[in-house]
Amino acid sequence: MNKEYEDESPRNQDVQEKLAQIAKDDHTLDPYEINFREEFLSGRGPREPFVNEYGVVIGDHMYDSPESPLNNWSKDTDPAVMSGDQWVHPFKDIGFHTRENRDYFERGIKPHSGMFMHPGEDAAYRMDLKVNDEDHGLEKRKDQ
Repeated sequence: MNKEYEDESPRNQDVQEKLAQIAKDDHTLDPYEINFREEFLSGRGPREPFVNEYGVVIGDHMYDSPESPLNNWSKDTDPAVMSGDQWVHPFKDIGFHTRENRDYFERGIKPHSGMFMHPGEDAAYRMDLKVNDEDHGLEKRKDQ
């Protein structure tokens, strides 16, 4: 049971009961889990759901909590508040079901590098600038 989420409100008691039930039933793969290879199991973090620093349960698939920034959004909310590891469960995340992640975490096939690279050109460099570089704040290459 998660010790970080211990107050006596009915909502928090419901969350605690749900966390306890999920932990008790955690003997089978969850719909968002995959069969991780042995080398990816250690050091991942908790298998059971946890409560992040914002009071939102992560790993229970509800994704709808009164404490969530999504339910308290305003024009002043910085979207970065929902970035980072505290929003991702280390074992139960829909992203594990992508082909690339299944290949890597279940089969040990490393991702191909250069997914967005052109086979013969450095697509990140603008070789043929047809505008006045100074007008656009662009720097010329030193070898030009």
